[in-house]
Amino acid sequence: MLRLIAWRVPQIAVTLLVLSFVAYLAIGAMPGDPIALALMNDPRMGPEDVARARALHGLDQPLLSRWVAWLSGVARGEFGYSRLFSRPVAEVLWPALRGSLVLLGWSLAMAVAVGVGVGMLAALRPRWRGAVDGLALASQALPTFWLGILLIILFAVTFGWLPAGGSPDDASDPGWRFLVLPVATLAVAHLAAYARHTLAAMTDALSAPWIVAGRARGASRLRIAWRHAFPNAAVPLLSVLALDAGALVSGALITETVFARPGMGKLLTDAVMGGDHNLALLALLLVAGVTMAATLAADVAQRALDPRLA
Repeated sequence: MLRLIAWRVPQIAVTLLVLSFVAYLAIGAMPGDPIALALMNDPRMGPEDVARARALHGLDQPLLSRWVAWLSGVARGEFGYSRLFSRPVAEVLWPALRGSLVLLGWSLAMAVAVGVGVGMLAALRPRWRGAVDGLALASQALPTFWLGILLIILFAVTFGWLPAGGSPDDASDPGWRFLVLPVATLAVAHLAAYARHTLAAMTDALSAPWIVAGRARGASRLRIAWRHAFPNAAVPLLSVLALDAGALVSGALITETVFARPGMGKLLTDAVMGGDHNLALLALLLVAGVTMAATLAADVAQRALDPRLA
């Protein structure tokens, strides 16, 4: 396991380095730069002012030299300034990442708990498979924006039990009230994969020879399911969990927009659409780093559950 970590950490570093180079070149090739945008806002700037500003920000240097200078600054902990928010990039990134991780953690926990639970129920009680398949189909078919709007209409507008979105303005207001609806929306959208993978993996594990031998020795069905079958069935589920973690950090844009929640998905989109190249690049690398870290954690957990993978 330590050998896996020692091998994968340099791979993650090299991947982030290559990704930063490709993304920097792609962003640098886009029309418009901070000086051009500043010129649009202040037409009184003359050619000398533009040339001086470009030299001050290093925009008169070749693209490769600018990437090396940017990378050196990031290595020193200098993340630069966000033109879109007029604040240091670190002050913009960390609250958005924290908001996404809170939303991600609760929604994945609910999706895994419900999905694994109903999947195991269907594997142990075959007569429930039709209901579980129907639940999974409905979960996959419901668009997140439509489900989110329905939940807002029902619980925020009709009953008035929960806020429609946003974040608490008052420290005394419990923040969990603002999380219930977006967490439920994301959990419903992702539980189908866990239900179906659990059903397939548990059905396969329960037919293994050692499970049959355990039943012959009189072990209870519940003990066999949790102690012997589920650890083997959980191995493929960890891969799904790792992929979902990376996808939700960057891909919860629709849910964050519907419920007006700050997060990485909305921040990355705003940075790209607003031409904030520095913020967009760092947000992209942060999302990629979280995704690869989640994949590494899943691989480590898989080897802990199944030593044959080591």
